[in-house]
Amino acid sequence: MDLFSDLTWRGLVNQSTHPEQFGPWLAGGRRTLYCGFDPTSDSLHVGSLLPVMLLRRFQKAGHKPLPIVGGATGMIGDPSGKSEERNLLSVEQLQKNVAGIEGQLRRLLDFDGPSGATLLNNFDWMKSFSYLEFLRDVGKHFPVNAMLAKDSVKGRLERESGISYTEFSYMLLQAYDFVVLNQKHGCELQIGGSDQWGNITAGIDLARRMHGVQLYGMTCPLLLKSDGQKMGKTEKGAVYLSAARTSPYAFYQYWINVADADTGGSLRFLTELSHEEIEALDASRANQPHLRESQKRLAEHLTRLVHGDDGLIAARKATDIFFGAEIEKLTDAQLGDIFADVPSVTLSHDRLSGDGLPLVDALVEAGLAKSKGDARRTIEQGGAYVNNRTRTDVNTKLTPADLASESVMVLRSGKKKYALVRVG
Repeated sequence: MDLFSDLTWRGLVNQSTHPEQFGPWLAGGRRTLYCGFDPTSDSLHVGSLLPVMLLRRFQKAGHKPLPIVGGATGMIGDPSGKSEERNLLSVEQLQKNVAGIEGQLRRLLDFDGPSGATLLNNFDWMKSFSYLEFLRDVGKHFPVNAMLAKDSVKGRLERESGISYTEFSYMLLQAYDFVVLNQKHGCELQIGGSDQWGNITAGIDLARRMHGVQLYGMTCPLLLKSDGQKMGKTEKGAVYLSAARTSPYAFYQYWINVADADTGGSLRFLTELSHEEIEALDASRANQPHLRESQKRLAEHLTRLVHGDDGLIAARKATDIFFGAEIEKLTDAQLGDIFADVPSVTLSHDRLSGDGLPLVDALVEAGLAKSKGDARRTIEQGGAYVNNRTRTDVNTKLTPADLASESVMVLRSGKKKYALVRVG
């Protein structure tokens, strides 16, 4: 199956310029395409994974991707899809964000060979412009009525807060990116999420006005859940691709817990699984939903893609621990992540010194037993665990040797009732 047919099957073609010609044009040779990523954070998030995967698909089909980090446009902020003005970032924070995103793009795309990606930063061609030069050389080719007609601008103008001249200018900067990339790198195609359609077509129009060239654009759907909310949002915030912001375990668990209604689309949009395997997973989800084979495969595929084999191994190990595997050789941070929603109690280090802390007392203080008598019964019946190891002696004393990490031990009563003991 050719690339455009595959993209269509996966539901990844939301809009394209010249719809009847786009597929044949794409198949007519090796194309250079770009997608921009504004550095609003030092890490991409799950929503950004969709356009990155789109670049990967084009690259594997023999096309050359140009991922662009918006060091210049990031200073302004894209108004598309936003109801309020963005907070402007400092130059230092922008530089940090650019570096973080560049590292992630380098892991997800291939930078070698004839179709090797070229990573660019639009600050490199914007930094030499003076305000007057940009207005004279670029702005004169950009009709304001065309900007006002774009949904990203119209929606903001209809609000009481309106839109600042700064954000209003964003479209012109992104449009000029397309012109520069075409002239210097032979780029003919821009891709992005559906909220970027106005910016993409603005760039196509600007290139036609300035140089008389024909460029192309394509958007993919936004990564949304079946209820219309953005995927990758949790009560604790966004799900990031950075292990420092979202651990491999938390990333894995997010996909394991995706609703059935959202899993089929995620498999098509984000994975490189074959059509046959995706359809087999669809059938399993319909006929044996309790097995959650789709979610397991989705979590495995994406965790390995983003965090590598080591990240997937760590995520699986953490999952096994939560379901009873013995705990050893972990850090405080890892335990805190695995047991993020588990109650905890902090005790002084002195409590574990000397003869140690009676397990009976620890169970009561951690809230796993109502009384010392209740704690003794739990221990005698084999229901008390320290770091997921059974303790059946009611005279057990806990010492620093029982810590599972630098300063944390994990207590458990029964199959699923956990508590953390933190030693301060």
